[in-house]
Amino acid sequence: MIPAEPQVFASLAGASRVWAVGAVRGEAERIVKLHDELRGRIEVGDRLVYLGNFLGVGPDVPRTVDDILKFRRELLARPGFCASAVVYLRGAQEEMWRRFLELQFAQNPGEVLDWMLGQGVAPTLLGYGADPEAARRVCREGTLGITRFTSTVRTAVHARPGHGELMAALRRAAYTPQGELLFVAAGVDPARPLSEQGDTFWWGSGYFTAMGEPFCGFSRVVRGDDRRRQGPEMGAHTATLDGGCGYGGALQAACFTLDGRPVDWIQI
Repeated sequence: MIPAEPQVFASLAGASRVWAVGAVRGEAERIVKLHDELRGRIEVGDRLVYLGNFLGVGPDVPRTVDDILKFRRELLARPGFCASAVVYLRGAQEEMWRRFLELQFAQNPGEVLDWMLGQGVAPTLLGYGADPEAARRVCREGTLGITRFTSTVRTAVHARPGHGELMAALRRAAYTPQGELLFVAAGVDPARPLSEQGDTFWWGSGYFTAMGEPFCGFSRVVRGDDRRRQGPEMGAHTATLDGGCGYGGALQAACFTLDGRPVDWIQI
């Protein structure tokens, strides 16, 4: 059963095909080039889903977000495209960034920060003008110091037009209304229904390869992040669009028809 929660799940109503973009991880040059390719291939009736993890790891997170927003504006200016034609999913990087901005509420903020910085949050922090070492220092100052620091970073995010709004618009998953295609950041747990996946959407990539049968009736589940870094894969009922972008690999995007067939592919 597909949950009717529009603030959590995005319905790709009216889609004839769906383009999905894998993890970008702050590689601005690659997303600019991918958009250049996609510009001439996306058609009226298509939907576009960014599969999370556009923040983190790479050298230019703010410019990456700028170009994602710019391309959305460009599409919406075309006849036949509506606001719901473009969807952004929450990946592990976006979830860690959300938690960083609420670091003052963490039980052990110093430990949490060290872990997040090691997972790729440091480039996002640097991109918005903050120093990871300064963040470590304020963790020793206590709640007030951390609150001042995260408030400054939050202000820097909102100073970039659309960046704060994008973070607030992230969805956990996207699907076509008749249950043909499901799009997630990292994975699903086949043993649980869609409404009970929780943070498996962005952390649960280990379950993905165990899916030998259609999940919840979907003909294909498409993800953008594989923590194993084993490259793009096309299974019988799954697809992985992670070419290792941010770690020296390529950025991937693919177009799927509603029966789950990949009909176009871009690799940058």
